[in-house]
Amino acid sequence: MKAITPNPGREPLWRREFPLRADAERYVSRRQFAKFLVLTSLGMFAGNLWIFARSLFRRSPAFPTAVIARASTVPVGGVKLFTYPGPSDPCILVRAAEDRFVAYSQKCTHLSCAVIPEPGQGVLRCPCHDGYFDLRSGDPKAGPPRRPLPRITLDVRGQDIYATGVEMRTT
Repeated sequence: MKAITPNPGREPLWRREFPLRADAERYVSRRQFAKFLVLTSLGMFAGNLWIFARSLFRRSPAFPTAVIARASTVPVGGVKLFTYPGPSDPCILVRAAEDRFVAYSQKCTHLSCAVIPEPGQGVLRCPCHDGYFDLRSGDPKAGPPRRPLPRITLDVRGQDIYATGVEMRTT
């Protein structure tokens, strides 16, 4: 039986689009390959040195100072929601005692669900997966979260409460 070709005398489409021939290939010698590996490794090493040098001289990020509440407007056990350092960073201020305020990022460290304060029980609860954080320290107490909540550093000046920075803690 004779094979039927759609276009007799013409080469197939794939051969026209990929015109590679085995006899036209260029072989790389071991010396060229070793030279390529050494130069690439040196480039990566120089890049890592550059990153290390920049990390040595990097300053800590400067956070803006912002008034977030007046002390008289937040009762003991009360909560105030605010955004800090940017408008897309939800935070929560809790008045734990008459003279003690704590503030944390409102995003759970497990899957970024919003935490809900329960001052009477001394916890911040994540309703998504039933995670609990200690209200005084922000450390995880139960559930899936393993990292503490980022703490917002506060400064109380008279009746005004200022947010001055964010503490990213690992344990």
